[in-house]
Amino acid sequence: MIEDRYRQGFLEEARELLGELESSLLELDEHHEDISVVDRAFRALHTIKGSGAMFGFDDIAAFAHDLESAFDKLRKGELSVTASLINLALAAGDQIKTMLDAEAGGVSADTGRAASMAAELNALIGVQKPDGPPKPTTRNRPADEGPKRQWRIRFRPGYNVIVNGTNPILLFRELREMGEFHVQLDASGIPSLAQIDPERCYAAWDIVLTTAADRRAIQDVFIFIEDDCELDIELVGEQASADAAESTPPPNAASPAVRASIGTASVSSIRVSAEKLDQLVNLVGELVTVQARLSALSARRNDPDILEISEEVDRLTTELRENSMSIRMLPLRSTFERFRRLVHDLSLELNKNVELAIEGADTELDKTVIDQLNDPLVHLIRNSMDHGIESREARLAAGKPATATIRISALHAGAQVLISVSDDGAGLDAQAVRARAIEQRLIDASTQLSESELYSLIMAPGFSTARKVTDISGRGVGMDVVRRSVEALRGTIEMSSKQGAGLTVTLRLPLTLAIIDGLLVRVGDTYFVLPLASSLECVELTRKGIEETHGNHLANVRGEIIPYIRLSEYFGIGSPAVHLAQTQSNVAVQSREQIMVVDADGAHYGLVVDEVLGNHQTVIKNLGRLYRDVQVVSGATILGNGTVALILDPHRLVQSAVQMNTDNRRAERNVPLRRSEAGPGGRDRMQPAGM
Repeated sequence: MIEDRYRQGFLEEARELLGELESSLLELDEHHEDISVVDRAFRALHTIKGSGAMFGFDDIAAFAHDLESAFDKLRKGELSVTASLINLALAAGDQIKTMLDAEAGGVSADTGRAASMAAELNALIGVQKPDGPPKPTTRNRPADEGPKRQWRIRFRPGYNVIVNGTNPILLFRELREMGEFHVQLDASGIPSLAQIDPERCYAAWDIVLTTAADRRAIQDVFIFIEDDCELDIELVGEQASADAAESTPPPNAASPAVRASIGTASVSSIRVSAEKLDQLVNLVGELVTVQARLSALSARRNDPDILEISEEVDRLTTELRENSMSIRMLPLRSTFERFRRLVHDLSLELNKNVELAIEGADTELDKTVIDQLNDPLVHLIRNSMDHGIESREARLAAGKPATATIRISALHAGAQVLISVSDDGAGLDAQAVRARAIEQRLIDASTQLSESELYSLIMAPGFSTARKVTDISGRGVGMDVVRRSVEALRGTIEMSSKQGAGLTVTLRLPLTLAIIDGLLVRVGDTYFVLPLASSLECVELTRKGIEETHGNHLANVRGEIIPYIRLSEYFGIGSPAVHLAQTQSNVAVQSREQIMVVDADGAHYGLVVDEVLGNHQTVIKNLGRLYRDVQVVSGATILGNGTVALILDPHRLVQSAVQMNTDNRRAERNVPLRRSEAGPGGRDRMQPAGM
């Protein structure tokens, strides 16, 4: 019985290989003559087949073998790349994925579908399938195909080959099926009995193989352990000189003689479960909190020894925090590449020619954020394909290329990542959006909205411009899902469009959801944390400045008029005794207050606090389900003295204040409120008066 950890390792590796296979197939669909892409697909299939057989997944290995046979013929020029082959191979990859999921769940997959698909594959490549189940390791290359040659193979696996789950005997079985096979054991490396480690491999083998197969086919047998072994493959005798031309490897193929020194071989990466990484980050978060308590204690005690220890712990904690967070950072490439298949399938379903362009795929983001990005990005791409991209005839009539482009890009912006999905389709018709919103009673017919406000209505629950419900869209839930998903990630959405030229939707997301750098501020007896990435500067709010603006919530910061929110008023903090002075406009104010200038959606706003206490490494804790609708607070943290501080979201705080101000103004004028205001992504400037 194979240990569960080896089986689980195979299942994880196989899913990664299926991703590589899918991306190779989609690339091959665009570049039919690129033999290097064929090699990539073949090697992924060969590894799945060989590893599957080695770990006891014979049904997966057998099915992968049928698909591998097709790509073997492609490599040899005996088969041409066609759309039918690509689509069938994609479907076969989906079937392997289904079989993997079934194995992971301990259930049986649909063998009938696998058998039917295998028959289609063999019919496509012109192979008559023999009766009975196929041998999972049999290659579709008869021994008498072409002239036979004699090869000498020197094989010395790494010491850990057995620990890593590889059985050399299975490799020999595959070689035996290729032709006449003779093997001799080299036991010179086996130590004395007292020194033997039963989990290590000390043996080496000399093999003579007479076969019609070429060097590359022999090397493929060792494809999944070639980086952890010494392997020499040489023609015997006079045949070697005739094979000189063959010794040159094809593009992207491994060298014919793989020489990996056993003594210096090392593993450059290891596979760690996400659960263990989450546990590590949680522990680091607790350590950050304890370190904050130690810093507070050392400051009160004023003991040089304790202060020195505190500073050293602070340095180590900071380095540990940065390293643990960097471990969770992953490039977006695999997430973006996954959407090539979605675009390919929807293009066939909608009969539209669309290609996907990817930019910034190496941009890194916290794995926790990446895991929650799939659904919103899928909805955005589906909407672009169904609503945004015109038919081929309409594009040609409009003077556009017949093939449309959907572009997905990512870039860093401070402590945030901007992910954009854009298309070159018809764009948004602002008046059509308005008419549909009035029809669905989202706004009143007399309501005047800016273009950005109109676009934000698309993300209202139930809103859809589609008159016909299809399998792809039209139910009005797609953009609402996007909005909710992005808000759950403490992100924001921006939309821009030009009718006839396309739509761009930009998701502004935090780099991580676990730990952030912030500024600790105090309002009365309450503490808040402002994200350092959105905090620009701190200026003093004086009584003179308030008098000059006649009580309006405005501040002149080096010539720039900045509206501000007094947090004590917004949250209802403090008592009349706290406010020491009254201005002639009847606005209560402390003798000294400070304005934190923040950037919210590209505009500058002020948040008035009593005191700015300094930088603070903030471990974000969720507030729980009861507070899930409190949008202006993104979480909480525990300070060194045990006090809880709320982490504010400046962008949503400004939106909320703008909304409250607008509602108050309309109430004063007795104007009915519309059901949906600026909404998610709305970018109104704060109105000066009454703030």
